[in-house]
Amino acid sequence: MEATDVTQAKALGIVREPKVFLVGRQTVDTAAVDRFLSEHEASWQTDTEVGAEVLAEMAGRVCYMSYGKGRKTNREFLQHIIDVGHGSVLEHGVWSFLITGVSRSFTHELIRHRHFSYSQLSQRYVNESDSDFIEPDIIAEDPTLHAVWCEAVEATRRAYDRLVEGLQARYAHIPEATLRRKLARQAARSVLPNATETKIFVTGNARALRHFIELRGGEHADIEIRKVAVAVLRIMQREAPSIFSDYTLVPLGGSDVATRTDHPKV
Repeated sequence: MEATDVTQAKALGIVREPKVFLVGRQTVDTAAVDRFLSEHEASWQTDTEVGAEVLAEMAGRVCYMSYGKGRKTNREFLQHIIDVGHGSVLEHGVWSFLITGVSRSFTHELIRHRHFSYSQLSQRYVNESDSDFIEPDIIAEDPTLHAVWCEAVEATRRAYDRLVEGLQARYAHIPEATLRRKLARQAARSVLPNATETKIFVTGNARALRHFIELRGGEHADIEIRKVAVAVLRIMQREAPSIFSDYTLVPLGGSDVATRTDHPKV
């Protein structure tokens, strides 16, 4: 084993709550907007400072050249868009998130949302010897089940380390150290469980986010992905209330909640 891959086995790291960071949002080029309005002898001023809300309203108004006409506030305009189901207008608002403390099981489900863009931690390049693991609440609550779960995870950690060491010996004929490590890790990762913690960068538009929140925040969704959907909703209701204020949180018992809206599929 190469010196760079020698690790001291650490205590089993267990994560039970995901974290969602809003790391990117849109800005508006007001000068370009003013030039457009001037060229078309139109006058328009919105009452929101949220870039995505401004752009969604501007996009909706261009369909009818209704600048300065009709519904005056951003909230009124976008609520009408939601009421009548014109969800395509909401696709012009985009945000980026960094999600951590989630399992590979979670990301296997998340990437089925094809209108998001993803960048995920690579198990081929990142050493998983000291990774954390995501334990479902229902297992954590039962001492016997928790012990079974910990035993299984610890066994896969040991197997991973032994495989990486043995595989690097098998690839000793390859002169490039980085390539040896990558080849070893990509094979050794096959024993890692779905519970292995990962990190994923996600970018999506408002319509895709609404679909995710509606589908994955529902009471019948997987518990882990529902936690993330609820966290995303709470962020977006602060970030863009004109687009996400129609959602409510419904108690399911204890601290568990689900999302609900009167405007599905928008």
